[in-house]
Amino acid sequence: MKANYIGNFQEWTKDFAFYIEIRVRFSETDMYGHMNNTVSFTYFEQARIDYFRHLGVLMPSAMDENIEGIPIVADLQCDYVKQVFFDDVLRIYTKVATVGNSSMDIHYLAKNQHDEVCFTGRGTVVQMNPRTGKSVPLSEETKTQLASLVII
Repeated sequence: MKANYIGNFQEWTKDFAFYIEIRVRFSETDMYGHMNNTVSFTYFEQARIDYFRHLGVLMPSAMDENIEGIPIVADLQCDYVKQVFFDDVLRIYTKVATVGNSSMDIHYLAKNQHDEVCFTGRGTVVQMNPRTGKSVPLSEETKTQLASLVII
C-alpha cells in the first residue's frame, strides 16, 4: 500500500472500528462486471453520514434555518487496491484521522467478503456556515469528542 496518508498499513488498519456493509449493485458496474471507479465515493459518502449519525455529530436537520454549520467535503481521494465486482459485499470502515479548528480528516478502508482490502481513501470535511459559505469552528464539545477518536 503506497497511499501517502498511510504510514504503517498494519497500524493504520487497527484503528478502524465503525463500518457499514454495502452489496455492489449491477447498476454500479461496467460492462465487464467491475465496480465503476466513481462508486467508491458514493460508498464513502454513505459511510461518513452513518458514522456521523453513530457519533451524534455534524448531522443537522436540513429543516433548521438557524443552523450555524454543516459538514462539507473539501477534498476526497481513493486509492484502488483490488478489483470489486457485481454482488461483492463490502465493509466500508470509517475513522477520524485528525481534527482541526473547523475541519477533520476522515479515512476509509474497504474490504470485500473475503476480508481483502479493495480500496482506501481519505477526505477533509469542513464545517461551513450555509449562509456565508465560510468555515466555522467546530464546537469545543464536538472537537473533544472527535479528538478522542484519533489514535496516534
